[in-house]
Amino acid sequence: MKIYLDTCSLHRPLDSKIQIRIMLEAEAILGIIGLCETGQVELVSSEVLVFEVNRNPQLIRRDFGLEVLSKAKSFVPLNPQIEQRAGRLNKLGLKPLDALHLASAEEIQVDYFCTCDDKLLKKVKAMSDVKTKVVSPLELIEEIE
Repeated sequence: MKIYLDTCSLHRPLDSKIQIRIMLEAEAILGIIGLCETGQVELVSSEVLVFEVNRNPQLIRRDFGLEVLSKAKSFVPLNPQIEQRAGRLNKLGLKPLDALHLASAEEIQVDYFCTCDDKLLKKVKAMSDVKTKVVSPLELIEEIE
């Protein structure tokens, strides 16, 4: 099973745990990372993920994100097909980086695209032509188990 964690889900374990939802999502992401380490699921990285993680001004978040991405078994370089698909997704209302993430995930045919971004989840779940299942960390844990 291939999983693409977008940047907000990659960084969820470092977020403040003052809300129960954030705490549960952080634990879910740590569990997913653990499953990647044992080979039970395959983490996918992309040029877009590496770009976005590297531009984070917070060194701890940047280092943590890159450490998690180093566990990825597959890497998706940016290509014209991804850029074209992202352009179409952007016209449907996704932010440019979100569109590039989703297009990258579709390109490598992941089983699940995971995000903590409620607005992105809502928009993508309303689209009819998305080629991968988009889920929250808690939904992903349910799907895996």
